[in-house]
Amino acid sequence: MIRKSTIEWQGDGPHGKGSISTESGALSGVPFSFKTRFEEGHAATNPEELLGAAHAACFAMTVAFLLTDAKHAPKQLKVTAAVEISKVGAGFSITSIALDLEARVEGLSVDQFRSLADAAKVNCPVSKALVGTPISLSARLAS
Repeated sequence: MIRKSTIEWQGDGPHGKGSISTESGALSGVPFSFKTRFEEGHAATNPEELLGAAHAACFAMTVAFLLTDAKHAPKQLKVTAAVEISKVGAGFSITSIALDLEARVEGLSVDQFRSLADAAKVNCPVSKALVGTPISLSARLAS
């Protein structure tokens, strides 16, 4: 299975602008630029935000499957992925990703839940692709 996204960029690095579209049509001409990536308060996206969304979605699905396999299907999962980009040497690098999971699951101990959440963090395909990036996890059961 192959999934495609297309970027169109016009102009130089600091002043140019681009748009992102996905094969599914979920994103169509979504704008991004240097300012949307490195400055606050712009109504557009950036690669780190998109990476965070992909990671959060992948992680949530992996948690849901692991919980279901353990006979504790979740009622709700809320995942936030905070992707940090920092100046490193002459360029920029993604230096960390913090996953935050709040789950509504019945009949599961905190230890079982944390074990499954840790397994999902390691085994979700996006986490595997980002193996060189430190990924932290905060996981809690909601009442």
